[in-house]
Amino acid sequence: MSKPFRFKHFSVAQDRCAMKIGTDAVLLGAWANIDSHPNSILDIGAGTGILALMMAQRSSAELIDAIELDDAAYEQCVHNFEASDWGDRLFCYHASLEEFTEEIEDTYELIISNPPFYTDSYKTDNDERNRARFEDAMPFHELLKSVSRLLSQTGQFNVIVPYSEESSFIELAKKEQLYPNNILHIRGQKSSPIKRSLMRFTFQEKAIERSELTIEIARHQYTQEYTSLTKDFYLKL
Repeated sequence: MSKPFRFKHFSVAQDRCAMKIGTDAVLLGAWANIDSHPNSILDIGAGTGILALMMAQRSSAELIDAIELDDAAYEQCVHNFEASDWGDRLFCYHASLEEFTEEIEDTYELIISNPPFYTDSYKTDNDERNRARFEDAMPFHELLKSVSRLLSQTGQFNVIVPYSEESSFIELAKKEQLYPNNILHIRGQKSSPIKRSLMRFTFQEKAIERSELTIEIARHQYTQEYTSLTKDFYLKL
């Protein structure tokens, strides 16, 4: 059994999850905007529950819900919630996004998601890993349709996608009256191509604030910007 991934204020067991903790989730959880002090937060496609746990550490939101369809990942997420200091504020639903969207009448002030992506060419022989990683498990248009129903009128949706999918994701979002207000591009190193796009959507169309972040100067030598963003979480930063 693999050891839990230890952060400064919580640990995340991940031995039962197809998708392990990676840089994407930590970047998104650290970058997501909580300036409006959201009282209700939803993590779509929770996996280990890391994003909801990061939101619990960063915010005073009384209600932090998560959705996870995979049986093993759901059980692991519940375990990680209960083992944290914020178990009374965290709840995971074992449901598909479609089921959840149909049943829930309330809306959320902040929605966050590290959705599955990659195309057929990346598929492996591991069905669980495929479901966790590939967009066909949660097509972007379905994700955005649900977000448009679950997000409060003044709420924010924070998401991370491959840079190659940024334009198409924005176009799909516009069909649901969701507009990008902030975009952060991620590079591994300064000479590397842009790899990821972190985006913040609202129902308000406004000028997009764009920025860029480079993770490393050299292997395991992190930039000041990356360290500043993630230092409240990683043990060694």
